[in-house]
Amino acid sequence: MLAVRIILGIVGPFLLFSSCQDSLGRLSNKNLSKGFQNVLIDSTNSISPYKPCEPSIFISPVDPQIQVAGIVLNKTLRSEDGGRTWDLQLVESSYGVYGDPVITADYEGNFYFAHLADPSGEGRSGDSWLDRIVVQKSSDQGKTWSDGTFAGHRPPADQDKHWLAVDPRTNYIYMTWTEFDKYGSSDPADKSRILFSRSADKGVSWSQATSISQKEGDCIDGDLTTEGAVPAVGPDGTVYVAWAYDSKIYFDKSVDLGRSWLENDIEVTSQQGGWDIVIPGLGRANGMPITATDLSEGPHRGNIYINYCDQSAGEDDTDVWVIKSSDYGESWSTPVRVNDDAPGKHQFFTWMAVDPVTGAIYCIFYDRRNYADNQTDVYLAASFDGGVTFRNEKVSTSPFTPTDQVFFGDYNCISAYDGVVRPIWTRMDDLQLSVWTALIDF
Repeated sequence: MLAVRIILGIVGPFLLFSSCQDSLGRLSNKNLSKGFQNVLIDSTNSISPYKPCEPSIFISPVDPQIQVAGIVLNKTLRSEDGGRTWDLQLVESSYGVYGDPVITADYEGNFYFAHLADPSGEGRSGDSWLDRIVVQKSSDQGKTWSDGTFAGHRPPADQDKHWLAVDPRTNYIYMTWTEFDKYGSSDPADKSRILFSRSADKGVSWSQATSISQKEGDCIDGDLTTEGAVPAVGPDGTVYVAWAYDSKIYFDKSVDLGRSWLENDIEVTSQQGGWDIVIPGLGRANGMPITATDLSEGPHRGNIYINYCDQSAGEDDTDVWVIKSSDYGESWSTPVRVNDDAPGKHQFFTWMAVDPVTGAIYCIFYDRRNYADNQTDVYLAASFDGGVTFRNEKVSTSPFTPTDQVFFGDYNCISAYDGVVRPIWTRMDDLQLSVWTALIDF
């Protein structure tokens, strides 16, 4: 592994993103302040030949000053000073490292880097491309990484679009993803489904992958494909996951550490326009759901939230939404519109984190409310009342304009712990990509 010390540019004014405590001990959104310190994490000019995109970030629950990020194709970065400076590594594995980086940490401070596989090193032309999901572990806060273990090796099927969650009681790691009989196939006999696996030994081994979705989709990688499974764990250890398929969002849960699941998936909401949406200036875009839970000791402890985008207001007006359940997923609220602008503009590529200490909800997304063209800002929406209301603030210090000439990735990310909030996003300037975070601290 090649490690390089980088201290990258910090731009924009620094104003504290503040909060206060009311008499009920809940965070108030009245003192949300504009102006955030933006930090460049990675750029096209770094040591990797791959354009940086699809960033993931996670804050250590042991020490919030320790933060780790993952970026396409095989990059991990770590910060020891709360995200102000970053060390860059190119990570290798005998199973190959082929994108879709996902970073999480367990409650002992071990970090995990999950990604797609390419054991032969031949990419799309090789038979082993996407043949499993690989998870590499770091026991030294992201300084070094194991060769990795894997889940879902079920050849000739292809494994894609995974995410991780950790049980706060057992430290078990849960992973969900999409299995394609053959990725990209238009053959109606080829299907897609949501798979689940767990590790009960901190990533040393993984359980046999099991299918948890009743409805199977196609393999085209569009709205009729089952995709977007992001797991979450409740305070009592219940495992939750939602995904998108055929203009709807489905939900499943397990109360026995992932051994068994509901006999019938719950349809929680419609997703007008489907998850495969068109955004001007992007080659492709999606509104896939993100599931998270409130692990705090606050008044909304145990709530389940699902964050997604859709075009219920029309193809020229993509919006960000959150729905919630306060009864373990048995019933769901009416969707709440997260972006608070007037109708008619695009908000897209949302991601959500729920602070496990405070219970505050944070959504990060791209936003075009301020422009008549494709210029794009990054916005943060925060809720301190259990998802009833959201306050929006612009996070990025300047707009950018994407073009479909350059692949822009399929997601961004955000992490929060005890008032330390770190979004991560990709931007494009003159066909060059870069990845940024913002220092948002209570």
